[in-house]
Amino acid sequence: MKLFPSRALMAIFAVLAALAFALAAPAQAAPANPYERGPAPTWASITAETGPFTVASVTVPSGSGPGFNTGTVYFPIDNSQGTFGSVVIMPGFVAPQAEIAWYGPRLASQGFVVMTLDSNALWDFPTDRSNQQLAALTYLTTQSVVKNRIDPKRSAVMGWSMGGGGTLESAASTPSLKAAIALAPWDVVNPSSQIKVPTMIFGADGDTVAPVSTFALPAYNELTNVRNKAFVELRNADHFTFAVANTTVAEYSIAWLKRFIDNDTRYDQFLCPIPNDPNTVAFLNTCPL
Repeated sequence: MKLFPSRALMAIFAVLAALAFALAAPAQAAPANPYERGPAPTWASITAETGPFTVASVTVPSGSGPGFNTGTVYFPIDNSQGTFGSVVIMPGFVAPQAEIAWYGPRLASQGFVVMTLDSNALWDFPTDRSNQQLAALTYLTTQSVVKNRIDPKRSAVMGWSMGGGGTLESAASTPSLKAAIALAPWDVVNPSSQIKVPTMIFGADGDTVAPVSTFALPAYNELTNVRNKAFVELRNADHFTFAVANTTVAEYSIAWLKRFIDNDTRYDQFLCPIPNDPNTVAFLNTCPL
């Protein structure tokens, strides 16, 4: 007489077989981030004067687009990895573009299209600088000769002194931005409570033009509607530290822009846990990112 397993036993065998197959099958990798650009970063790579991308530049004459003055666009030559995010950088009160020029090739070599600007007038206040910055961003992403290298949905703003104040105003008025970095910002208003863009603010312990306690720190503290924010106070630095190449400013700016323009979590390690950096007096951050 033959014995046949019951339907219940057959069902149990089927479940066990399926479970065994699932356990034996290799786990599916998480989807790759389509915005990652460049090799895996290290402390050496983000502190280097030149990143992994070779950079070219093009001058933008006054009158190229409405609302802004002359500029320079720095961009990676290699576009085989896809389009890049963009950054527009504004100088401070009576400061020419030359004083922020170092940011252009430094950031572009890490995989961004960067535009540095001259203000329309050297004495323009932050609101005017914000308007110029946003006008230049529109030109860069829609009309410039490198527009096809740019993902127009991944843009950021950056600025020094009154350009930093203008940067905060730009972030407040333009929530579609992916990141903002204000360098020793100066402004007669504090728009931070209106900002929803991931924002990093730098200050300097010896700054008498825009003292940290009056400008940078209150701006950071008022970022009450921002999930991701950071404050970095440089040690043995002053207001004009930001106008010359500075490794500490560069490394954290690169990490912030990479993390939020490119959504590249490989750069979390440089921001969280909060670095114990001897070149800073204070480092505040809303970890985890």
